[in-house]
Amino acid sequence: MSRAPDTWILTADCPSMLGTVDVVTRFLYEQRCYVTEHHSFDDRLSGRFFIRVEFRQPGDFDEAGFRDGLAERSDAFGMTFELTAPNHRPKVVIMVSKADHCLNDLLYRQRIGQLGMEVVAVISNHPDLEPLAQWHKIPYYHFALDPNDKPAQERKVLKVIEDSGAELVILARYMQVLSPELCRRLDGWAINIHHSLLPGFKGAKPYHQAYNKGVKMVGATAHYINNDLDEGPIIAQGVEVVDHSHYPEDLIAKGRDIEGLTLARAVGYHIERRVFLNANRTVVL
Repeated sequence: MSRAPDTWILTADCPSMLGTVDVVTRFLYEQRCYVTEHHSFDDRLSGRFFIRVEFRQPGDFDEAGFRDGLAERSDAFGMTFELTAPNHRPKVVIMVSKADHCLNDLLYRQRIGQLGMEVVAVISNHPDLEPLAQWHKIPYYHFALDPNDKPAQERKVLKVIEDSGAELVILARYMQVLSPELCRRLDGWAINIHHSLLPGFKGAKPYHQAYNKGVKMVGATAHYINNDLDEGPIIAQGVEVVDHSHYPEDLIAKGRDIEGLTLARAVGYHIERRVFLNANRTVVL
């Protein structure tokens, strides 16, 4: 669902209790805000409530007063909330290696306005994709990886991320394992994409391994990174059925397509404030 360009986004979560929907919707009504989209979810297992509302503001809307008023009203519920202004375009850093399909797809979706973000830098451990970034007039940083001094390379990466003011980091087929230190710094605001093949095939040429086992399904998983390799909270997944007629190159081609689409979907959910972290799971509204 595409977001209207003139709507604010209000997201909030709190412990489950009576009146959680009312405290948000009644306040919006009293502020003369018109709700255009509303989703909520109460997780009975974790005992937490999540809500996302898009609304149009009246002509005399006072953002600071709105924040103060809602904070006072929701304090009794232990509610935390975020307010996102219309047309907010978060700054994004994309990390890549040699594969260009996810980077190219993200930059295209940004260019046509499908993803409301501003890619402020592309970082890579290889020089191969610099022409693509240059064509889009985006700074490209090539930091070669010294296997004997990986922390030095990661310090350069983190400096670009911090200096650029990035609000989101996307690992668009960045084929390096991040250190625990960098994972902790990016926890909750860095999205990774990887193939999802069952059974699981790791190491070199996973699609060839999958072909040799006669897989009947290929897919991709987009998730927030954490210190557990490829096991962070899942945002989106894609899958497609295959059969005996699909050779390794066909599986690879389908994998590229699914990776690009699944990553774009996850990024869209994130920048539209649809994703809530709920322990090691996500709630996507």
